[in-house]
Amino acid sequence: NVRVCCRVRPQNANELTMASAQRCVFTEDNSIEVKKFTFDHVFREEDGQKSVFESVALPVVQDIMDGYNATVFAYGQTSSGKTYTMEGANIDHEELRGIIPRTATEIFNNVMAADENMEFIVKVSYIEIYMERIRDLLDPYKSKVNLQVREDAQRGIFVEGMTEMCVTSDEELLAAMRAGAANRAVAATGMNEGSSRSHSVFMVTLFQRNLENQATKAGKLYLVDLAGSEMVRKTGATGRQLEEAKTINKSLSALGMVINALTDSHITHVPYRDSKLTRVLQESLGGNSRTNLIINVSPSSFNASETVSTLRFGMRAKSIKNKAVVNEQRSVAEYE
Repeated sequence: NVRVCCRVRPQNANELTMASAQRCVFTEDNSIEVKKFTFDHVFREEDGQKSVFESVALPVVQDIMDGYNATVFAYGQTSSGKTYTMEGANIDHEELRGIIPRTATEIFNNVMAADENMEFIVKVSYIEIYMERIRDLLDPYKSKVNLQVREDAQRGIFVEGMTEMCVTSDEELLAAMRAGAANRAVAATGMNEGSSRSHSVFMVTLFQRNLENQATKAGKLYLVDLAGSEMVRKTGATGRQLEEAKTINKSLSALGMVINALTDSHITHVPYRDSKLTRVLQESLGGNSRTNLIINVSPSSFNASETVSTLRFGMRAKSIKNKAVVNEQRSVAEYE
């Protein structure tokens, strides 16, 4: 099943200055509803980046070393802490760096510690889905091109024409991350000074070959920072930002519909093709992947309705059953 963790961030400056900025009180229909949401792990406000990484992403690194595909993605409303969780406030600061930079370091620690008869190739790609267009964040010349999602028997689901950059150290991997992040679409809203206006997917592919028997494995890791769901009356979006918000909400709605279809035995068709996001994440949701979802929530009563919605999303996602298999080609000697 998909593993779901919940991370509650501390109250931010906006919430602390509001008269209603009390701790979470969930009310519906003018009544107090006590509801229990159970997840695989809940991170409290005081839990740091290291503990989140060790619980969520450290096992994932071992998965791709073993030849599995894996996904870590962050979901939640605007300004709930998704980008902070995935990238961190400062990728060079030991306490503030997020899942992606910590994963980069751990991957190369594993590569360096591997048996000397193992050969590795590490490739990275970085795309964003902005206004239902897929943009290559690692190639500014391709950034205006709308890349297409394709599927074939050998490669599965893939983005055609996407840059695949070979990296030989965590420093090179992080340099690619920095370059791509600088090209992401962001804007100031009433909820967040630097709100992501796109979904981003940072991909790490790890190829390995045993030089003694020529057996190979390939693990692919998707690290996904979703754009936040928005209530327009709170963000104050107008004009272009309003159109962005509508598109973001539509694609997140499509994601919800896919999860509903995967968890409802009466629904036979899964609408992966309803959005670019769900098409890119098709293997992560019900397919060949070990998937971890982090739902990010605010502790403030000001965001109670969005928090309840996010918690319900997480509960549904827990029921998704994936079919992860090792991506390997065994050597002739192993068959003899």
